[in-house]
Amino acid sequence: MKLTAHNASSAPQPTGGYAQIVEVSAATRFAYVSGQVPATRDGALPESFADQSRLIWKNIEAQLAEVGMTLDNLVKVTTFLSDRKYNLENRAIRNEIMGDRTPAITVIICGIFEEAWLLEIEVVAAA
Repeated sequence: MKLTAHNASSAPQPTGGYAQIVEVSAATRFAYVSGQVPATRDGALPESFADQSRLIWKNIEAQLAEVGMTLDNLVKVTTFLSDRKYNLENRAIRNEIMGDRTPAITVIICGIFEEAWLLEIEVVAAA
């Protein structure tokens, strides 16, 4: 399987940490990970945005590991933020965790199912 990040020269360029389009070739498996929430297995919920975000990424890594994948397999990341004020912090933590990986990314500001959750993240992976 090969992931290739692209950015059309005639369209707006990304502001870092993601690609406008990710081409998947020779993949044999796809994984669609439901929105992960900032809770531990026993239901504990951190209060700060940073702690909630890092916990969600840990939960995403656990879900991917369940099917033999890692963050290297990510094709698409959709983040739902409870408030626009978390946008820059969200980007910084995502970039810290993703490193040089550049999946396609969408961030949506919206109401979230549980009021105490400051964000939720769903991903698509391919292998």
